[in-house]
Amino acid sequence: MPNTSEYTSPLSERYPSKDMKFLFSSDYKFRTWRRLWIALAEAEKELGLDITQEQIDELKAHAEDINYDVAKAREKEVRHDVMSHVYAYGQQCPSAKGIIHLGATSCYVGDNTDMIIMAQALKLIRRKLINAIAQLADFAEEYKDLPCLAYTHYQAAQPTTVGKRATLWLNDLVMDLGDLDYVLGSLRMLGSKGTTGTQASFMELFGGDHEKCKALDQKIAQKMGFDACYPVSGQTYSRKVDSRVLNVLAGIAQSAHKFSNDIRLLQHQKEVEEPFEKNQIGSSAMAYKRNPMRSERMASLANYVMADAMNPQITAATQWFERTLDDSANKRISVSEAFLATDSILELYINITSGLVVYPKVIEAHLMAELPFMATENIMMDAVKAGGDRQELHERIRTLSMQAARTVKEEGKPNDLIDRIAADPAFGVTKEDLEKVLKPANYVGRAPRQTEEYLTEVIRPLLAENEADLGLTAEINV
Repeated sequence: MPNTSEYTSPLSERYPSKDMKFLFSSDYKFRTWRRLWIALAEAEKELGLDITQEQIDELKAHAEDINYDVAKAREKEVRHDVMSHVYAYGQQCPSAKGIIHLGATSCYVGDNTDMIIMAQALKLIRRKLINAIAQLADFAEEYKDLPCLAYTHYQAAQPTTVGKRATLWLNDLVMDLGDLDYVLGSLRMLGSKGTTGTQASFMELFGGDHEKCKALDQKIAQKMGFDACYPVSGQTYSRKVDSRVLNVLAGIAQSAHKFSNDIRLLQHQKEVEEPFEKNQIGSSAMAYKRNPMRSERMASLANYVMADAMNPQITAATQWFERTLDDSANKRISVSEAFLATDSILELYINITSGLVVYPKVIEAHLMAELPFMATENIMMDAVKAGGDRQELHERIRTLSMQAARTVKEEGKPNDLIDRIAADPAFGVTKEDLEKVLKPANYVGRAPRQTEEYLTEVIRPLLAENEADLGLTAEINV
């Protein structure tokens, strides 16, 4: 039974995947603490400190079975989470008790664990980003040749194709992937830097040996799956790291929001719809409605992530000297929830793009209602070739276009510009001649070819490089 008498975050119950929730769980965090304590003990032993293999084996034997009750009771007494878990671990490992956390500060486990979690969470986000790209690529391929009305300023402009429009969404995600890869590749461990980042406690342990202090950091990093540690720090890693990571997530949120806006507008026009399940209810009052609730939720979560990115920026800007603790509470909330929300956004992105419904007849009707205006340049040029005066014809088309537009807007009638041009002897053409000109494919420029080139040159190679990450599906819980 869920706990219904206390507040629980929607980002732990409604939206994210189980995989992302696990990365930010207490179990993952505290197990990582114990892995870090083992790595520290192993590295210290390898560098000559008096630590036995039996002690390390004892630590490994209890790496997973965390005695939470002991740690919780101890924290009530000492008001310190790290020392409470050191104490609890020591209760299970009596022979190793004296060497747990040797020379380290709380940030050794706290900050290094945060780096590990963020790296793993970025890898999960990356995989979902790849799958969203793959879904959109298939959509763009399928509809690369389908002409549709394009807009500038949300006013009818030259036609494009449905597939070409999808490449715009795709390209945003590709840029996000580049940003993610750059930041993920730059992440380092804090290592074991000590109280103010000087490694003074380890200089004491290693008898003033600088090289062993440096080697300790490198060994810890490698044992935890990183290439290196940050070369300098205060007690903590620079809080700019959190800001850089959340900027990546905010970038994904921006791309998703733009996509969701377009889908919502297209659904309003009945051209493209997000998936709508058989028993789904669109409105409590209006039974006929098919609200774009997934796209709306995506936009809502994206707003949260973009706003949340301000938190680590403020935290990084207001740290004092080698560290202050005013980062702690904010960091616990802002970083975890940014990842949980971004995970939810990409779950929605994958789900929506796996079931987009396209209505070609509606798309064609909207396009044909505007195409006569867009065809006027071609019509005029053909008339000039037949001996007409370009300036006179331009004025005739301008006048006829204004008359046709007034008919559409004021009388609510269909666009009759073609009939008006056919009836004007200045052009010397029949309606049948003009209808041959009104083929949407004649007005989409390079859109189909651009789409195919982009998919071939950019997207397919990217997906081939990441083939092992493909195949994710996403189910929406509510």
